[in-house]
Amino acid sequence: MAVATGEAAKTAGWREILGAGHIAPLILVCIGVWLHAADALLITTMMPAIVEGIGGAKLVAWNFALYEVGSITAGAAAGLVALRRGPRVPMALAAGLFAAGCLLSALAPSMAVLLAGRVAQGLGGGGLVSLSFVAVGRLFPGPLMPRAMAAMSLVWGASAFLGPLAGGVFVTYATWRAGFLFFGLQAAVLALWVGFGLRIAAAPEAAAPARLPVTRLALLAAAILGVAYAGIAATALVTALSLGAGLAALALFARRDARSGADRLWPKGALDPRTPVGAGLVMVLAMNVGTMGLATYGPLLLDRIHGTPALVAGYLVAAVSIAWTVSAVLVAGGPARRDPAVIGIGMAMVAASIALSVYAVPEGPLALIAFCAVLEGFGYGMAWTFILRRASALSAPEDVDRLSAALPTIARLGYALGAATMGILANRAGFGAGSTPAEAAHVARVIFAGSLPIVGIGVFAMIRFVTARGDGGG
Repeated sequence: MAVATGEAAKTAGWREILGAGHIAPLILVCIGVWLHAADALLITTMMPAIVEGIGGAKLVAWNFALYEVGSITAGAAAGLVALRRGPRVPMALAAGLFAAGCLLSALAPSMAVLLAGRVAQGLGGGGLVSLSFVAVGRLFPGPLMPRAMAAMSLVWGASAFLGPLAGGVFVTYATWRAGFLFFGLQAAVLALWVGFGLRIAAAPEAAAPARLPVTRLALLAAAILGVAYAGIAATALVTALSLGAGLAALALFARRDARSGADRLWPKGALDPRTPVGAGLVMVLAMNVGTMGLATYGPLLLDRIHGTPALVAGYLVAAVSIAWTVSAVLVAGGPARRDPAVIGIGMAMVAASIALSVYAVPEGPLALIAFCAVLEGFGYGMAWTFILRRASALSAPEDVDRLSAALPTIARLGYALGAATMGILANRAGFGAGSTPAEAAHVARVIFAGSLPIVGIGVFAMIRFVTARGDGGG
């Protein structure tokens, strides 16, 4: 696919990306994001009906945990697979696996079988979204890349509303099994389209590794399992032990992967803030960990402290996604030379929102809490639109596909780590079912104040990322 150059590249905008030459690839990457994001949220509103139908109430949390395990593990392998085969065939296979997982879940006679289907959905969905990022790097270089990223952000934001809504519609007017079939059908159509009707650039001619690094993938899966279990463990001690084991497995994975050659899953120095690319990925990881307080405990705290109705609290949390989407679309036309400034301003806004939340959430009013949510979402939407373009410019050429796949994978890893971290902070602060408003306010201060050092790491990494020169990931 031809890349715009010269003056044409400088003026590339929404009209060009929505034109005949780019609309099919744009639909492709957006569908990949939609299936992954919406399906992850679909089950939230279907779960009561699922438990009523097939039982397994004690295993409910694992529907989310195992989906994340599959998603992050497959996302980590996606860049390497794309280097070997190009993104087309792996994307078709990921869509097929997602469809098979949906079918298995739809036919599940028990919760154990449903969990197997959720693992397959996570593997397929994680592969789809990471390969969508790879496809953006291949198909939308230069000025068009932020437009594609903004479109994906728009779809991701819409999924936050439409995923749970779709689950509610199917439970109310059909069955939860039909909900899984609905998403499985979409994935099957995508698999056929990508496999037989759409052309994506072939893999580069660089030497391809002989096989997937199974040991490292197993370590990463173990790390995510440890983190996921920490988020649902019954006691603070088990939570801490599980999180520690998960972090140890993650550190071992990162060490072994960094020492590998052509079969690296992540780019060189992926979690090393001393390298430009590593600083960018550490920034994403730390910021995602540090901003999970509102998403995980926001509605509960708002109810206990301020008596906020569930619907209002839900909209306050959703304001992050709305602001993210709006800002991503608004800034998408910015030139590459402004990427460092826009990323820096955006991440500074995120950090400011967490600092302000230390006061706003326990003290109110709701308007100030809403402002914090909008500030966080708007800032992250600004930065996210340009992170991939800047990181790709700083990356070694052979690591660009790995980087594209690693970015959403590390982002989801941050969410998983963040959920577990917020659980630890809340438990240590004494959060419980019978917390009084004063006790819940104390928990809120602990959660958001405890998030500040993590956000500080993200700001430090951001400074390194935006001030780095294009040294090939040096």
